[in-house]
Amino acid sequence: MAKYIINAEKKISKISKEIYGHFSEHLGRCIYEGIYVGENSDIPNVNGMRKDVVQALKEIKIPVLRWPGGCFADEYHWKDGIGPKENRKKMINTHWGGAVEDNSFGTHEFMELCRQLECEPYINGNLGSGTVQEMAEWVEYLTFNGISPMAELRKKNGHEEAWKVKYFGIGNENWGCGGNMTPDFYANMYRRYQTYCRNYSGNKLYKIACGPPDNNYNWTEEVMKIAGNYMDGLSLHYYTFPGGWSNKGDAVEFDSECWYKTLNKTLKMDEFIKNHIKIMNKYDKEERVALIVDEWGSWYDVEKGTNPGFLYQQNTMRDAVIAGINLNIFNKNSKRVKMANIAQIVNVLQSVILTEGEKMILTPTYHVFNMYKDHQEATLLESYIETKEIGLEEENLVPNLHESASIDKYGRIIFTINNLSITDDYKIETGLLGKEPKMVTANILNNEMNACNTFENPNMVNVKEFNNFKITEKGLNFTIPKCSVMRFVIE
Repeated sequence: MAKYIINAEKKISKISKEIYGHFSEHLGRCIYEGIYVGENSDIPNVNGMRKDVVQALKEIKIPVLRWPGGCFADEYHWKDGIGPKENRKKMINTHWGGAVEDNSFGTHEFMELCRQLECEPYINGNLGSGTVQEMAEWVEYLTFNGISPMAELRKKNGHEEAWKVKYFGIGNENWGCGGNMTPDFYANMYRRYQTYCRNYSGNKLYKIACGPPDNNYNWTEEVMKIAGNYMDGLSLHYYTFPGGWSNKGDAVEFDSECWYKTLNKTLKMDEFIKNHIKIMNKYDKEERVALIVDEWGSWYDVEKGTNPGFLYQQNTMRDAVIAGINLNIFNKNSKRVKMANIAQIVNVLQSVILTEGEKMILTPTYHVFNMYKDHQEATLLESYIETKEIGLEEENLVPNLHESASIDKYGRIIFTINNLSITDDYKIETGLLGKEPKMVTANILNNEMNACNTFENPNMVNVKEFNNFKITEKGLNFTIPKCSVMRFVIE
């Protein structure tokens, strides 16, 4: 029996709700068809936004949404996406599948989407191919309530009052698709561009610099050294590839060896976060700058028969466990990780929602976000669980169990725990320090490792109530089934 200790008297850090954020890019069917169908669509919508998708996202308390990219952000010119739709410029989406981008979803539509979702907008500015003036004018257009050309242009386009925009990214992946820059060149460009992203009309921008991919520690070192004093957050991107870049593996048809290999790679997120934080601390001793993991998730070969540039993939119990592991890691590092954005929200990569015409299904990853949502704005607690290494290959071993625990403003303890084994159940003896359990509720998501929801069978993987636990004098005992994600709430 594995011992699991949760210390309710040792509070560590607030878990920012933005850790449970999402990412929407002009890529494949994410925006068009997935979120935005237009006001004249037969699919039920409000101002062009799919009602079913908006309702589902509100259920998981989406806190923040990043847009318009991604690689697309550094070729996006915002003025192409405002004004009468019939006058908006069309362009080729060179990054993603060569599709025609008609710019019918632009600044006003995105801000309307965030209004419906009741979430914070996170806008990524174009540093790669855009000018300082262009970025400065976008901020002015969005947030200035006074008399100015951009404020007047916004009013002309139908929005009298300025919006509130907190999060603003200065470029994206500028080490790669955002310009193939060196870290020192980018850092100096960042300093220049952010100077002209001003705070207007009581709106205060939270400026996010382009950070590294996975273990590119030199990028963090140079950017923090040169520009650390000018930023509020530094981004980090890390995707889970089972195989290499050119052969990522299938989203559904995989074996036990690939299961453990994928989870082993996912767990490296914790190592990367901690190592980048150490570097950040050298130049930010007050720990003011946050780490923003604004792209993460699984990335497989696209589903057969779909456009390779649209990055459409299915979502299985493997992805549910990947989501559970990552969210636990972000919780555990919440002293410095203040936002994370899974890639991407609908129909792209590790989506929480898939659509097909008027149909919509919720993926296993969606259900994990729904189970974990009570961690938002709760306080991380000290916790420890006994684990053992499992797997089929020495280089791809993983711990059998993975967890995090928090306490919310009502004094409820929430803990989330994952069983990474596809063969074994484990008995857990939970000890609570500083808390006597009076009422316990729990639910579970589990199935076979390849199980997924389809449009023919949308509820193959679903959350169920879990009652097979025993409250003891010290805490509670239960058995966690193989290949599962569980959530407990203790009052």
